[in-house]
Amino acid sequence: MFIVMKIVASAIVIGAVTEISRRFPSYGGVIAALPLVSLLSIIWLYVQGEQAAVLSKFALGVLWGFPATAVLLLIVYFALQHSVHLFVSIGLGLGGWLLFLTVQNAVIDYIRSAA
Repeated sequence: MFIVMKIVASAIVIGAVTEISRRFPSYGGVIAALPLVSLLSIIWLYVQGEQAAVLSKFALGVLWGFPATAVLLLIVYFALQHSVHLFVSIGLGLGGWLLFLTVQNAVIDYIRSAA
């Protein structure tokens, strides 16, 4: 039952953001940029009884993925500006996201091994 409640509440948030975006694209973009999924996930983890250490690790993981997500969104933005089909733009963005995460991890591993 709890999982159904999480799905419904999350769907309501996504639906609201989508409706705002349809009417006011700029405002919808700003609202969508809020870490809604991250915050909802932290809240759901907390409600389910997870300890602060788990919540902290989750927050660090989100922070770790943030730069790659920015790259994804930049690629999608520029691809759409150049009339690339939506799904191709998303595919390019996901490829850039994966590449960025791979490079980011390699750089961090290199820095750790050099220290």
